[in-house]
Amino acid sequence: MCGIVGYVGNKNATQVLINALKKLEYRGYDSAGIAVLEGEDILVRKCKGALKFLEEKIANETIKSSMGIGHTRWATHGEPSDENSHPHTNMDGTISIVHNGIIENYAALKADLQNQGVVFKSQTDTEVIVHLIDKEYKQDKDIFQAVIRTLHKLEGSYALGVLCKDYPDRIICARKESPLVVGLGKGENFIASDVPALLEHTRDVYYLDEKEIAVLYIDHVSLFDFEGNKIVKQPSHVEWDMDAAEKGGYPHFMIKEINEQPKACKDTMRPRIIKDGNGKATDVYFEENSIDVSWKKTKRVVITACGTAYHAGIVAKYAFEKLARIKVDVDVASEFRYRDPILDKDDIFIVISQSGETVDTLSALRLAKKEGLKVIAITNCVGSTVSREADDVIYTLAGPEIAVASTKAYTTQVLCLLLLAIKAGKLRGTLSEEDVSKLLSELEEIPGKIEEILKEQEVIQKFASMQFNKEKVFFIGRQFDSATALESALKLKEVSYMHSEAFAAGELKHGPIALIDDKALVVAIASEPKLYEKIGSNMVEVKSRGATVLVITPDNSGAFDGKTDEIFKIPECSSTLVSLLTIIPAQLFAYYCAIQRGFDPDKPRNLAKSVTVE
Repeated sequence: MCGIVGYVGNKNATQVLINALKKLEYRGYDSAGIAVLEGEDILVRKCKGALKFLEEKIANETIKSSMGIGHTRWATHGEPSDENSHPHTNMDGTISIVHNGIIENYAALKADLQNQGVVFKSQTDTEVIVHLIDKEYKQDKDIFQAVIRTLHKLEGSYALGVLCKDYPDRIICARKESPLVVGLGKGENFIASDVPALLEHTRDVYYLDEKEIAVLYIDHVSLFDFEGNKIVKQPSHVEWDMDAAEKGGYPHFMIKEINEQPKACKDTMRPRIIKDGNGKATDVYFEENSIDVSWKKTKRVVITACGTAYHAGIVAKYAFEKLARIKVDVDVASEFRYRDPILDKDDIFIVISQSGETVDTLSALRLAKKEGLKVIAITNCVGSTVSREADDVIYTLAGPEIAVASTKAYTTQVLCLLLLAIKAGKLRGTLSEEDVSKLLSELEEIPGKIEEILKEQEVIQKFASMQFNKEKVFFIGRQFDSATALESALKLKEVSYMHSEAFAAGELKHGPIALIDDKALVVAIASEPKLYEKIGSNMVEVKSRGATVLVITPDNSGAFDGKTDEIFKIPECSSTLVSLLTIIPAQLFAYYCAIQRGFDPDKPRNLAKSVTVE
């Protein structure tokens, strides 16, 4: 995510920028920095860590400036460090930028620039942008045209703020697939990633749309498209209070993050899918690690994780075994090291942790490394302990997740594991090129299908309003859906404190059916057509014993008519990938049950975001 800010006016720019960044720390807290125009030079101050460390760094300086840009970082390329902190500058320090987003083609652009003699100071994708602008600027000394020409060379998502010492009266900003808001003041103007940074100063804003550019002066703002054509639009007036603004107008971070899943999945997936000249998806690329010949000879994958991440691992078990024909063992990390596990040096060991600091998962990782295994980490936090100690790392690009109960972290973990399974299948020869292309193309449709589900969330909200007082809730499913059932039950108990359990649907008759009565709700997850008849029988079994039944399914054949009280339809999808869709209604159900019961879903009792103790 990251947070960017900018200011042009008559006030002390340093203080305006620091205060604005404080309102955006929920967007990133790995590092922070500012660049201000002081006299005829750009002064940059930045450092690793929370914003308070930047404040301490500049506390004894007197910085006189009325224009500048600032950044608070959530790392995606390059670990948190002083060098990787924003803003980034060109080689002679005359142009400085801040960036929120991901530049997909940065590696090729960087190689080209290095061949031309450009020296890079960081490992970030962002630094490529400022050197490209510098290169274009040297052609005609027109900073606006230099920015436009650079934008046409970038692939990916970005919100940019650009400062040039030769143009001391303006800041240029641009937006593509990352949010950017322009604040309109009296004798001053602002940019920010989110509204909270602006509310202290103004409530009149321009929300920049896709591929729009804004040029901020002290007394006006000019808007353009990416071709340089002028745009006229009406400003909006913000009515939100500060708390609502931080949540993007949503009442809680959990529902905000549920709704961010299409973007999180798109950001995580898009840089990793290789396409040919015709736009056909052909392969998976993991820049962060070496997916190599070890996948061809391995006979087993071992996955360890805790909680939600463990459930992502169970989805992966089905995917690896189906697509790559590899035996997979999934272990709860808190149990793994205590049972004297049997490991082979050719095993591939995968650990999953949103924070990268989960102590049980770290212990499992260290045991595997001690036994000589190759360890791959999947985490959301660049520079975390897990990412540093693993041999290879795959980052989920979900951005900061504030709510304790994981939602977008889970879906991006599953997505990374599915990409890894597809890559393994290709390497092992169990998937043809056509199989790979078909799966990747369908994966690219997932964000849009999640958006379709989210548009219908009022159906789940209404159902939750009638079921939130159930004494017991059971989630059932088969194959991939049984893994989703586990995560669904966990989500409900985490935030609503309702008793919920999950079972492979066929296990109902082996004991759990004794618990079924008219005080029970059974949520059946049914995405595999060849198993519809089987799970339909399970529905009839529980419904005849008084239970209320909800089914989450893509079925359009009427297979469940008369067997359920409510059907929530999801878009059609192959059973291999459908776990990315079936979990969304369950997340929504958990959230709305918590609201109905009067609980704060962002801060469930007795739970913490990262478990760093045994």
